[in-house]
Amino acid sequence: MRAGDGPYVVGLGPFESQASAPESGTAFYCNDFTLSDPQPWKIPSEVREVESLVEVGLESSHVEVDWQELEPDGFAKVFAEINEMISRGVIEKSVPVATEHGVINAAHGNCLMGNLASLGSPFYSYGWSDGSRGFCGGTPELLFELDGRKLSTMALAGTAKADEREVFAVDGKEIREHEFVAQTLVAKLSDIGSVTRAERAIMDLGQLVHFHTSIEVELFASRGVDELIRRLHPTPALGPLPRTAETLHMLADWRARMDCPAYFGAPFGLLKNGEFRAVVAIRGIHWEGADVAIPSGCGVIEASRLVNEWRELRLKREAVKAALSL
Repeated sequence: MRAGDGPYVVGLGPFESQASAPESGTAFYCNDFTLSDPQPWKIPSEVREVESLVEVGLESSHVEVDWQELEPDGFAKVFAEINEMISRGVIEKSVPVATEHGVINAAHGNCLMGNLASLGSPFYSYGWSDGSRGFCGGTPELLFELDGRKLSTMALAGTAKADEREVFAVDGKEIREHEFVAQTLVAKLSDIGSVTRAERAIMDLGQLVHFHTSIEVELFASRGVDELIRRLHPTPALGPLPRTAETLHMLADWRARMDCPAYFGAPFGLLKNGEFRAVVAIRGIHWEGADVAIPSGCGVIEASRLVNEWRELRLKREAVKAALSL
C-alpha cells in the first residue's frame, strides 16, 4: 500500500489472520464488499518499506489482454430497476457496477501488480495477492484515516472528463450527486464527534475530474477501527441511500448480476505504528488465474441518464487500463 509519493509498505507472507486489529505492529485489513470475512486482519511475517516494487520482485511486464466486449443490455436493465426504485421512493441513490472481463497471456494476474504506475498524490496504491488470485489498483478515495481521536475522511462523487471541467463545475446533476454523499457522511459522523466540512472542490486525476469534499472529525471518545469500518462502509459514494438492510440487499443483487468482483469497492487498510488508513478499493483490476476483470461503478440518482452513466463507466475503466499499461 502506498499513499501518494510515499514509500510502498509491503507485507510478505505467510500471513496470520485475526478477527480484530492487533494491539501493536503492522497489519493489513482485507475484506470483501459485504464484510463477510470473519478474520479480515492479515498480519504479515515480514514488512518492507520500499521506493519501488522492483525491490520486492514485482517488475513491470508486457501483458496482452483478450478483452470481451461489454454489452450495455444488462446494465440498462439494472439502471431501469434503480430508476423504478427511485420513482417509488424506496431509494434516492444507488451505485450499479459494470465489469469488463478478459484473459491475459500469462499464468495468472499477479504479474499485473508490477505494472501499476506510480500515480502520486492524490492516489493511494493498493494490492493483494493470495496464490493465483488478487487485485490491485490506484484509488483516489479514502475511506478514513484514524490517529487517536482524529478521523479524516472525504466525499468523492461526481465525475467528468478533464476537458469538461468548466461545465462540470456548474453541472446540477453532478453537484446533487456529490451533495448526497457529503451530507450523508456528515450526518453519519455527527453523533460521534465534532465535524468540520471543507468547501466542495474539484479533484484533478488526469483523464478525469471529481467533486471532492474533505471532512475532519474530532471524536468525542476513542473508537475501534472495526467499528468505524462498519459505520462508514459502504460510503454513500459506493452504496445506496438510504442505507438499510433492504437497499444493501438490492445493491448486492445488482452487483452479482453484473459479475462484480467481491472486493470491488471494499475497504482495504493498513495499521502501522498505531495509525490506521483505509481506502476504497476502486480503480483497479481483479484476477483469478488468467481471468481478469475491471469493474467500474456510477452513482445513479433521479437526474441520471443512461447514456451519460454508460460513458462514465467506460472512462473509469480506460483510466485503469492506462495506469496498468493495458
